[in-house]
Parts: sequence; structure tokens; C-alpha cells
Amino acid sequence: MSRPSSFVPPAGARAYALATARGEFAVVDAPVAAGVEPRGIALLLPGFTGSKEDFNLLHPALGAHGYRTVAVDGRGQFESDGPQDDESAYAQEELARDVLAQAAAVGDGRPVHLLGHSLGGQIARAAVLLDVTPFRSLTLMASGPAQISTSQQQRVKLLRDALAVMSMAEVWEAMQALEAPEELDEGPVDREDLRRRWLHNKPAQLLATGRQLCTEPDRVAELAAAALPYHVLSGARDDTWPVPLLDEMALRLGAHRTVVDGAEHSPNTDRPAPTAEAIAAFWESTDGQGAKTPRHPGRPSPGQP
Repeated sequence: MSRPSSFVPPAGARAYALATARGEFAVVDAPVAAGVEPRGIALLLPGFTGSKEDFNLLHPALGAHGYRTVAVDGRGQFESDGPQDDESAYAQEELARDVLAQAAAVGDGRPVHLLGHSLGGQIARAAVLLDVTPFRSLTLMASGPAQISTSQQQRVKLLRDALAVMSMAEVWEAMQALEAPEELDEGPVDREDLRRRWLHNKPAQLLATGRQLCTEPDRVAELAAAALPYHVLSGARDDTWPVPLLDEMALRLGAHRTVVDGAEHSPNTDRPAPTAEAIAAFWESTDGQGAKTPRHPGRPSPGQP
């Protein structure tokens, strides 16, 4: 899971429940920096077992470039409510329609930049395929073309099997017992916050989205036909979708490509400064663009676009 440095919103950001046509969703809403001309709005979607706090270190840098950024907990994820046991409520199309409603509420009639990390990228893709018009661009961060790697599928299966017979608290304790010592001591984040986040996830959401990660089909050709400006961003190493697979996806999409040196599956928490700069540079390059316009050619780069 992503390990944010803090669960406290950055200075100037607000944590609140965003009202949409499909219910309320917990968000961290960070404004454009003082004295900076606004350039746009972005909606940020976290990955599997993650949350809106995974983007806390990106907000100030993106605000300094003129972007208001709104990170959201999806349905049944951390502080956003959802059914405890009804997996059908977390079907990918349902989650994608939530994203469309979130974009409408945040954008208030203006198209927004959409960014999804890992699972969030595949949900973001599904939202674009339902309706491209609410979006100015799509950034897929450490999010691949189809199902996750075999090794990660095995981990998700273990989790699904555990959730079938154990409580969320018991599963958390089991996961901690399996963690390597260096991972338990990694970073300044309070592990009690990580535990609290885990316990607030709805089991049905984890079961349904875990299955999606293991069975997601390749929809890159469909996405390419939607003709948004695309950005494929990843760390230099990724066990969930191998980096060469992400390189190939970027070429198929005609997407801008960024590889963040020193980062793995969560560039947003591993290397937030170069990650934010790469995102902002891409968004700036799309000014005046939108749906049904030419896209950047695929071009891998070592940390900056």
C-alpha cells in the first residue's frame, strides 16, 4: 500500500465531504497558491488500499503551478461511505460513474485534469470511456493496460481468501506479521493512521476491486480512440505492472511518458517533488487542448517530461 508521509492535509487544503449527484465523497481540496494565476482543476484518484492522503505531498507543488487539486476517497474507501457487503455496488462501471459525478461537482461546468494511481488509473480509464467530455487530460500513474502481474495477483488472492474468514482487524495483524522489518520502519507515517485507514475500508470494496485488478482486460485501443491528451507516469521499477509494459502502453496511446528515477509503484509518495513537476509540466502542455485533439507522441524520459 502507499504510505503517505502524513494524514494531515497540507497547509491551506480543506478536508470535507464533496456533495455530488451520486452521494458524498471524502476529499482533500487544495487551492492554487496565493498570488499564482489559476490554470486549471484536477481530480486525483488513489489506488487499491490507498486513500486521498496519498497525494498530500503533491498538492503544494501543483498549487504553485496554478492548479487546484482535489484528491478523493472512492466509494467504500477510507472516509467515503459505501455498502459493507454488497460487491455489486463496487462494479467498475459504478465507480466510473462516481468519478463522472465527482468531476462534475469539482469542475462546475469546466473540464478537469484526471489522474489515477494504480487501481485509480483503471477506474479513471473506465470513466473516460463512459464520457470523455468532462476531462481535459488523463494521467495514468503506475497503472497498466490490463490485469496486474502474476505475483501481485497471488497477493490479492491471499487477501481475498483472508477476508472471507477473518475480520478487517485480524487481516491487518496478519499483514503486519508478513511485512519485512525494513518496511515496518519505513518513513515518518504513523502506522496507527495506516491501521485506521485499513479498518475504514469496506470489505466488499476490497473484494470487488481486487477481482477487477486480477481480471481487467486490455482497453488501450478503446482509450486511444477517445483522443484526450494522455500521460503515462511511473517509477523506474514496478512489480505491479512491469515498466516495459507501461512503455509499450504509452506508445499505443500516443501518450507523453515520464519515468521518475528512484521511485517504484508509488511515485507520489516515493519521489513527490519530481513527480509533481512532471505532472504540472504535462498539464501545462495541454492548455488549450481537450477531447478530440492530437496527443503527444510517446516519449519515455528519465524523470521529467
